[in-house]
Amino acid sequence: MLTSMLKHNHQSRTLWLSCLSASFRTALACSIVAAATLFGPSALRRQVAFPAFSYVTVILIVTGASLGDTLRGCWDAICATVLTVIPAIIGLWALGPSRLTTALTSVVVGMAAFVVMLPDHKTHLVSKRIALGQIVIIYVVAYDMGGQTDPVMHPVHVAASTAIGVLACVLALLLPYPGLATCQVKKKCKLYADNASERVKLCVNAFCAEDNRSAHAFVSQVKSLAINGNKLLNSIKSKKESMKWETLPIEFLKPYRMNKTAEKLQDMEIPIQGLQMALCHFHSFPPQILDQDLKDNLHKFQEHITQTFDQLKSCMPLDSATFPETNHENPIISPHSFPQTHKDLSSFFFLFCSKLLQIRKTPHNPPPKISPSSEEQNKMDPKLDLYEFINTFLMHRRFMLALKCSLSVGFAVLFGLIYSKENGIWSGLPVAISFAASREAIFRVSNLKAQGTVLGTVYGVLGCFVLEKYVKIRFLILLPWFIFCSLIKGSRMYGPAGGVSAVIGAVLVLGRENFGEPTEFAIIRIVEAFIGLSCSIVVELMFRPTRASTMAKLQLSKSLQVVHDCVYNIRLGGGKSQNCIGDGQRKVKANVNELRKFITEAEMEPNFWFLPFHNVCYSKLLKSLSNMEGLLVFLHHANEHLKQENLSIKKLENEVEIFKEMIHPTLKCLEKVVLVKSLNNLDNEVHKSGAFETYGDVELGKLPIGRKGLHKDGSNSEDEMENIVNSYLKVSQDIVHGEGCEEVKGHEMVLSLSAVAFCLRGLVRETREIEKGVMELLQWENPSSHVNLYEICCKIQADWIGSRSYDLDPDPTIPFTILQIYDLIAIRLGF
Repeated sequence: MLTSMLKHNHQSRTLWLSCLSASFRTALACSIVAAATLFGPSALRRQVAFPAFSYVTVILIVTGASLGDTLRGCWDAICATVLTVIPAIIGLWALGPSRLTTALTSVVVGMAAFVVMLPDHKTHLVSKRIALGQIVIIYVVAYDMGGQTDPVMHPVHVAASTAIGVLACVLALLLPYPGLATCQVKKKCKLYADNASERVKLCVNAFCAEDNRSAHAFVSQVKSLAINGNKLLNSIKSKKESMKWETLPIEFLKPYRMNKTAEKLQDMEIPIQGLQMALCHFHSFPPQILDQDLKDNLHKFQEHITQTFDQLKSCMPLDSATFPETNHENPIISPHSFPQTHKDLSSFFFLFCSKLLQIRKTPHNPPPKISPSSEEQNKMDPKLDLYEFINTFLMHRRFMLALKCSLSVGFAVLFGLIYSKENGIWSGLPVAISFAASREAIFRVSNLKAQGTVLGTVYGVLGCFVLEKYVKIRFLILLPWFIFCSLIKGSRMYGPAGGVSAVIGAVLVLGRENFGEPTEFAIIRIVEAFIGLSCSIVVELMFRPTRASTMAKLQLSKSLQVVHDCVYNIRLGGGKSQNCIGDGQRKVKANVNELRKFITEAEMEPNFWFLPFHNVCYSKLLKSLSNMEGLLVFLHHANEHLKQENLSIKKLENEVEIFKEMIHPTLKCLEKVVLVKSLNNLDNEVHKSGAFETYGDVELGKLPIGRKGLHKDGSNSEDEMENIVNSYLKVSQDIVHGEGCEEVKGHEMVLSLSAVAFCLRGLVRETREIEKGVMELLQWENPSSHVNLYEICCKIQADWIGSRSYDLDPDPTIPFTILQIYDLIAIRLGF
């Protein structure tokens, strides 16, 4: 109890120190800007005509960043300035600021935003946000000043304001000492080493526990530590790009190259997760194979892993050449028997993962060959006609993103100028600097931005009231606000969007001069921000008719399809199929991660008039798919070991096929079932087609998807599974004994074959869980219908034979969108 309290206090202290560090860097950068714009030479102050944007640049670059992130942000700011200022000088000189009108200004801003957003994803998002902010300030202020605007010096002043912010960011990350990402990664690697070492210790204690109660207590501790371990690994991976920027000018300093260390830590995380997975499926403790010899070897193994992590911490930073490797003193973790029933598989799988952690070698596979996309195929097709080319380009993601950004910023500037010509930038600027290139929960994010803007603005007004007579030093009141915003940025209530908005809202009030009364300025800013956010919401709805909940359903079907293909292509041993499991597992991982993003977005999406999102059911399905992805990883490792041993496993092909027949036909069926929107509509389509009677008879129990797929009577019971596993184990035992291998090699073969059985059985178990989840989801969406997956699958097959399709289109957020109108016009014109 005392240990857990100390760890909790340590985590709280680490969180506070992290927030204080980020707050200090942000406050220092903003203080540098304030000192330069408030107390600097008059010549400098004349050049920095827009200090508000200097603060915005600081927030975009330095908030929570390391030196590498700041260097990359500075490069992004330089690219943004070149991309914006030079065309702006030419544009203002050609148009003439005195000729600008409200409509013309919004059109020019929209066109410039389109040009900025159109380049591919290689241009960093920070660069585009800074460029969009510069565009809004240049053209809106030029329209406000009219003929008094210098077409050359006005954009130069904006560039100078950006440069002051960039310089402040660099100085803030260098003083009083450099905030290096490599140092942060080094600390996090040490924390992860402690975390992983403790988890291995708890897993071994659970395996050797004398009763179920003690073992389950150890397992609970492992699960708690695993959450922190995953957070540490994600944090380490997030600094990978930053470390590249830090080592770029000092490439010869190899000790600071931590990327390979992070990759090796990720490799060690995989078998540790396997230990936890094995313990979660134990039937009773202690396992039958545990004897005193194995118990002693496991404790020696745990001590060896602890020493390895201690050695890893002591030699950080390190390169691959100095990473501690295994030696001949490693304890031998081998069973003295062969698994007899499926109840023994968990303990043997635990030993397999222990062996995998002990050798710490991840099988290497070349990256999967990616087939050319439809766009690339269209480019290679010389017969592509003009209409298809134009249609493909217009539907291209980059074009749609640029058009959406152009309309959002353009309309925000238009209505902001209509409301207040002098303050029109405050409607376009929030939209410009917060535009996202990926899908967001637009209503929630806009709500958080609005709340953050109001909070920050109100705090700024209160700060002006408290230090009304001390205008030059009222900036100091921002220091506690930076700490508070650093905390809420990591909270679930506000997140990064609300935290950044709160910082900017306060800085623009307290760091400004000659903007009139604070209360009046605050009200105008809040109204203008509301106008800009409203425009972005409307445009987002126009261009994204598909809701996140619908995207989650479509991605669920795609994930099931990828898992089905991976399971279908499982082949044990070498040959052409030796990499099929590894390649398929990587595809499964990518699709599961995409599904996780859509589920997270759908949970935050408002329901309006739609059916509420069943997040509990989707979370269960996501967990099952994640477990299947992990099982495929270990199946790949076991297959690699069998291949290295040149084991003749042709006799196991039939046994493996039995497992596969219990998985992939069901997944193939569920892949289509989850897309059914209405069971009543499906019934109507099937009866209209008349194909159901000729293709399948529900009453006779004929199912065209395989003998081990979904069954009308819910068979495939545990008894059947136990018989299949026992048959597999018997054949495996005959193979091992027939090889006549030496003892150590035979033990390793036993562990690999047992791991294959554990993974295949786990895939079957997770398939059944997915089947239950899909049934629950269908019942949620069709509360008045009786859900029978067997009947639904037969009807879907009959519907295909009848050449009819049921409605799988996503639910539109609004009745008509630009894309739908575009399709209607094309249809009317005969295209």
